[in-house]
Amino acid sequence: MRTSSSRRGRGRRTVINLVATVAVVSTGAALLTGCGGDSDDGKGDGAAAGEQITLRIGTFGSFGYDDATGAKLYAEYTKTHPNIKIEESNVADGQKYWDTLKLRLSRDSGLADIQALEVGYIAEATGPALAGKWADLGKTGGADLGAFLGWKVKQATTADGRVIGLGTDIGPMAICYNKDLFAQAKLPTERAEVSALWAGDWSKFIAVGETYKKNAPAGTAFHDSASGLFNAVISSEAVQYANAKGELDYENSPGVKKAWDTAVTAATGELTAKLRQFDEKGTWNAAFKNSKFATVACPSWMTGIIKDQAGPENRGKWDIAAPPVAGNWGGSFLAVPKSGKHVKEAAELAAWLTAPAQHAKVFAVNGNIPSSKDTLASPVVQDAKLPYFGDTPVGRIYSQAAAGITPAPISRWDGQVKTFLTDNGILDIEQRGTDPAKAWENVKKLVADKIDR
Repeated sequence: MRTSSSRRGRGRRTVINLVATVAVVSTGAALLTGCGGDSDDGKGDGAAAGEQITLRIGTFGSFGYDDATGAKLYAEYTKTHPNIKIEESNVADGQKYWDTLKLRLSRDSGLADIQALEVGYIAEATGPALAGKWADLGKTGGADLGAFLGWKVKQATTADGRVIGLGTDIGPMAICYNKDLFAQAKLPTERAEVSALWAGDWSKFIAVGETYKKNAPAGTAFHDSASGLFNAVISSEAVQYANAKGELDYENSPGVKKAWDTAVTAATGELTAKLRQFDEKGTWNAAFKNSKFATVACPSWMTGIIKDQAGPENRGKWDIAAPPVAGNWGGSFLAVPKSGKHVKEAAELAAWLTAPAQHAKVFAVNGNIPSSKDTLASPVVQDAKLPYFGDTPVGRIYSQAAAGITPAPISRWDGQVKTFLTDNGILDIEQRGTDPAKAWENVKKLVADKIDR
């Protein structure tokens, strides 16, 4: 999943103020709650039979496991494992989450027993500097690797063949739109007609935005965020931040150019609400509830955010259309630091949470599209609807989008470069009126200063 400024991101990118309380959140929890152990052999100390232990999970975004608004998986697991207590800590900013996680990995301390990893950082997590920090979940925990999409497993596999993460979800793209606002702006509201408005070309999406702007209800914008639009467009491109060799090459990427140009056009054309997605002040969240924008780029995990943030008063007002071009934005993994005190138990919990049966439960509640093959093809997903979206064939829309996914090459720096491009480049254009050429140069300087290639 990608539910942060970087999502998963699952970040993919819901954060603490997006979802209600997760399972058991420790009061005063830091960015990454947990306690590192002394073992570094990938086996941990293990728990004696019947010993009461606490497993801590560090996440970002809306993974859909919690007992408040999620699939209640923690309660289900602890019912059959009464000696285990589960605590989840969840943070708002995906880049901060990753930066803090890397720091704690370097110290082998302060880590949760299970750490979520967003796809934008998986290449770095499996790279030479960090690969040895994780338990091999191909050998520990009993996960069925054959159940996952092959490309998903490959993304989390190190050069020496160790699997350091188990896939949670993938992020097939759609466009979610507010039917009431579309009607007021004299645009079609039926999803087939809406999909046809921009089919095949992101420039058509911009053109619809211009039409919306002419008749926009007062105080509303066509799209939520130019940065979100950038992420949507880049997710549909075969070449993103890396070249075919997995080397960072964003300056020469046709995908980055298209995404940048499209986002800049939206920002300078006053087509967006000028919001930063997943901002810690909750401004973006409030805009859902107050119907301040008509469209949002909508990978599958975004449906849970809309449900939670738009709230019951807007139930039935949102629908889901096909995107201009199919793409995958976000998707995440669960990984187990091998310095933890309870590596075996953590690996078993990670395997259970990412098993096909649990993927199906999370999808039914939260809309996160599973990364397990059989679940993705099952009637549970194909025929699924989410109550918040009424009769919208959510499962069919996203499973069809998933079938069109061709993963792009990734580099270890993708997540950080994406943050620079969106938070330091496009957001400056959108909110501060920075000249696009200057904003691009600022991004280049940040990459040169912060990334050692």
